[in-house]
Amino acid sequence: MIYRQVMRTPSLRKLTASLTGVVLVLAGCGAQEKPPPSAAGPCAIVENGSPAPKTSEATGSQPEVATGYRKDMTAVHTARYAVATANPLATQEACEVLKHGGTAADALVAAQAVLGLVEPQSSGIGGGGFLLYYDAAAKSVQAYDGRETAPAAADENYLRWISNTDRTEPKPDARGSGRSIGVPGILRLLMDVHQQHGKTPWRDLFAPAVTLADDGFDISPRLASAIADAASKLKVDPQAAAYFLNPDGSPKTADTKLTNPAYSKTLGVIAADPNSFYTGDIAKAIVAAAADTSGGRTPSLMTTEDLAGYAAKLREPICMPYRGKEVCGMPPPSSGGIAVASTLGVLDHFPMNEHKPTDMDLNGGKPSVMGVHLISEAERLAYADRDKYVADTDFVPLPGGTPNTLLNSAYLAQRAALISEQRSMGTAKPGEFGAPPSTPVPVPEHGTSQISVVDSQGNAAALTTTVESQFGSFHMVDGFILNNQLTDFSAEPAGPDGVPVPNRVQGGKRPRSTMAPTLIFEKSGTGRGPLFATLGSPGGAVIIQFVVKTVVGMIDWGMDPQQAVGMVDFGAANSPKTNVGGEHPNIDTTDNGDHDPLVAGLRKLGHQVDLADQSSGLSAIIRGSQGWTGGADPRREGLVMGDPR
Repeated sequence: MIYRQVMRTPSLRKLTASLTGVVLVLAGCGAQEKPPPSAAGPCAIVENGSPAPKTSEATGSQPEVATGYRKDMTAVHTARYAVATANPLATQEACEVLKHGGTAADALVAAQAVLGLVEPQSSGIGGGGFLLYYDAAAKSVQAYDGRETAPAAADENYLRWISNTDRTEPKPDARGSGRSIGVPGILRLLMDVHQQHGKTPWRDLFAPAVTLADDGFDISPRLASAIADAASKLKVDPQAAAYFLNPDGSPKTADTKLTNPAYSKTLGVIAADPNSFYTGDIAKAIVAAAADTSGGRTPSLMTTEDLAGYAAKLREPICMPYRGKEVCGMPPPSSGGIAVASTLGVLDHFPMNEHKPTDMDLNGGKPSVMGVHLISEAERLAYADRDKYVADTDFVPLPGGTPNTLLNSAYLAQRAALISEQRSMGTAKPGEFGAPPSTPVPVPEHGTSQISVVDSQGNAAALTTTVESQFGSFHMVDGFILNNQLTDFSAEPAGPDGVPVPNRVQGGKRPRSTMAPTLIFEKSGTGRGPLFATLGSPGGAVIIQFVVKTVVGMIDWGMDPQQAVGMVDFGAANSPKTNVGGEHPNIDTTDNGDHDPLVAGLRKLGHQVDLADQSSGLSAIIRGSQGWTGGADPRREGLVMGDPR
């Protein structure tokens, strides 16, 4: 059977109509149409669930506008390969690459090229990312760091004031100025992974995005909401205004057809010579756009030398045992891998299988009070260490010079002993390792997009890719958005105690991230067994929470990946606030949640429950007895595709 998983929107119905010869499974009715004898191609998706009408505006804690919840989605079952992205058009093109024998590395390139066009508010070639890649033949995991870097001329006050002689804040603010723009890294990352693991010719991987940019695509509801929310900021940049706004300055709306000939031309150049992005005319255009002072914006200090000198880095992944499996994540400058591993290492001391959600349904059931409590407490401990100690290790070493100091079993057992089942700790203290660094200065973080893929050779990838906040810095050049990734640095170089903050700005440094692409393996004796899952999520500083609840859902609670990613988003950073996603149909938000058993139970334990909508964009693909099973987050537009069983 071939499955489809599509939202009921006009633009996606057009995609559906173009994929002829597939079985369509309608939500809730079980009726199906038999494919005609000429049915072509195994790339398929499952339709199940429709967008909820509920929407909300973006807030300071949300990376993008929320777009509701597609209720009652079902997992997608494939035979040899599967891919999930945050947009159906990107998923389709990546799936076609896999269908024709391409590798997971090939699929990543094709997917990112399309995402930069159809989901420019989240990711694109003007941004960066982190990738975990599994080479099935070598049984090895590689961690690719494509994080943006600060210009060489940036100093620790780069985000604080314009210069040492003009100590006024960058205009219109740090994010909207050129000061937020880091040297883009995602394309160099993709070049490196394709060179090592690609099979499909580089040039061919850009053809679908080029065609789509030339022929046009319909603005999706999510993109339309993002444009409306950011219209006043997009208006400042001439290229962004001309592309996203109507001549009268109003935002373009859903189902408006967009063409992007500038992006098509850029991709054509990159397809022929990818190094031109870093050393050619595109590099010069990036520097000029970052230095543009339209609307009184403070310019960047980025140079063409910064771009020419950029290198993605191959780092050692962080791998930890959990419940008889091996969980691998990203090392610094991302804090995601360490924080996820720390949380799971603490939870390993508790019988999490005894705290499963109740009333299990297609949406992940109703999380138990104790399950959410224990996970949130473990996360508080992990965030405390993450906040204080994790930064770009090329500039600031971890305690003891190794992740093991924060992740060894004896230390995590001590951390687990700090958790009470009767009361929330509210705010956790970090561990002490000799002379501690400065008290951290809070940094708002935002998010991104996720690509999860497994190919027919057994290779797998988890790529979290981003331009940082919604539409990045609002600067647009040659058809793509430039990031605002440097706002992930601490603008204040020192804490209240005067000690330098590890995550302060320094020339050439990479800002700390929370991105947490994750690969999970079975254990085989003392070694690594077969791949079990690939997953990850956007979501800024709460990515850690999204990934942890999904891992626990699949491993401890026996959920399929669709239930695990669709389950209520919950968790905590290091504050008394505990998040419980109010957008979920299994949470009763009336009267501030007073009638919801989970909310009431958490409050009795001292949690300050926040019911704001969560905007995760999780995807997960796991191995089954007959192939692969995938799930896409109901809170965004993503879907899973692959070949039929």
